[in-house]
Amino acid sequence: MERFDRFDREIIEMVQRNCQLKAEAIAEQVGLSTSAVQRRLKRLREEGIIRSEIAVIDRKATGHPMVFIVGMEIERDNYDALAKFRIWAEKQDHIQQVYYVTGQVDLIAIVTARDVEHYDDIAALIMAENPQIRRMHTNVVLRDVKLGLFIPIAEE
Repeated sequence: MERFDRFDREIIEMVQRNCQLKAEAIAEQVGLSTSAVQRRLKRLREEGIIRSEIAVIDRKATGHPMVFIVGMEIERDNYDALAKFRIWAEKQDHIQQVYYVTGQVDLIAIVTARDVEHYDDIAALIMAENPQIRRMHTNVVLRDVKLGLFIPIAEE
């Protein structure tokens, strides 16, 4: 596990909550100079600790308000199929996240769509483009209870 000092942990937590914070504001809160914060942020980005800085958009405002949690079964333990699906899924904007999991299904995907008919088209495309997917189990999200990607940083 990567070790972080108190300053790294505080900087990472602040940036996770608001990636638009200026180094000056972070420096004031954590008790470092602006240049020290800038160096730490640069290092965290270069090391891949901070992988991306994004805007979280309200799905309803975009015309894609629906979310589907999709469990997928792959034919046998086919690691080539898994790799092919990963490459394919990375190019599909409606597929927001994919997890390789244990349990009843092999993959869990988070898919966004305009409506049920649009999701049905996406599901048909998934099956057509990925013959290694044997079966899909779909859950429709009725309401977001909690939505976020914040990761607590463990202390040493």
